[in-house]
Amino acid sequence: MNLESTDKLIKLGLILPCYNEEEILEYTSEKLNSYISNLISKQILHPGSFICFVDDGSRDKTWTIIQKLVSQNTIFKGIKLSGNFGHQNALIAGMFSEKVNADCLITIDADLQDDITVIEQMLSHYRSGSKVVYGVRDNRDNDTFFKKFTAQSFYKLMSAMKVKTVYNHADYRLVDSVVISHLEKFEEVSLFLRGIIPLIGFSSSSVYYKRDIRIVGETKYPFRKMLSFAWNGITSFSTAPLRVIFYLGIFMFLTSVCLGIWVIFSMVVGNTIQGWASSLLLNLTFSGINMICLGIIGEYIGKIYQEVKSRPRFIIEKIISNGN
Repeated sequence: MNLESTDKLIKLGLILPCYNEEEILEYTSEKLNSYISNLISKQILHPGSFICFVDDGSRDKTWTIIQKLVSQNTIFKGIKLSGNFGHQNALIAGMFSEKVNADCLITIDADLQDDITVIEQMLSHYRSGSKVVYGVRDNRDNDTFFKKFTAQSFYKLMSAMKVKTVYNHADYRLVDSVVISHLEKFEEVSLFLRGIIPLIGFSSSSVYYKRDIRIVGETKYPFRKMLSFAWNGITSFSTAPLRVIFYLGIFMFLTSVCLGIWVIFSMVVGNTIQGWASSLLLNLTFSGINMICLGIIGEYIGKIYQEVKSRPRFIIEKIISNGN
């Protein structure tokens, strides 16, 4: 393979956020190394293509395994964050650090539940002009009923709130380095990539695949984290909850006016009833609604508080490579 021919090949970087992934990291590295090396040998990818693991403050032997992998094979790179900054921040840490070293980057979870065989399709779309290629699940047969219902409800809710997302797409995507350069201009702390990437624009396309079950280990996104992630996405991109509060306030005001008229009428005709049940019920209802409204407003105020502080979204402690 001469120098001129390699210049025409796509230099790809894979970014894998890792948090306590010691059980599966050896398997993942072997699968990815075999697949990417095969694409390089077929002259689909540039020989300088690489696989970068981002250790998001793991408490197990994840970083030790990454160091070993990097020392054994030049295709691997490692980024160690100084603490646990979260999945989304680990993704952008990898993308921002490695965008200058590749034509495009693909982000994928370390458990390899996402089908890596569609990477070749992603590259084909990229060659055809797509600056962003989304990996989209074509079904959720492996999910429980509850997981399927909540996930689909989330995408439908985001759509109803006019937030542009790709249905059934998580964070498995190919992104051109130019797009990542524009992504860096988004400086908000609560960075919701599933909404921001489509917002940036540029030509995009999708590939479809079936998601596999996790081979070993436990999911790093239990229901509590999924709920928090969904709420973060909604409040980061839509003021619809605040608008709902406004409409709810109008409804409560009109209801109060109607009740006031009824009370005055009852007093005039002498049909007042001495009792506590109805009064207590109304007080509890309106108090509960008020507390919910205050909670939603508090969430938005909390986001303003976080943004004003302008704290860094991630801190890189160490970057290691072996020849790239």
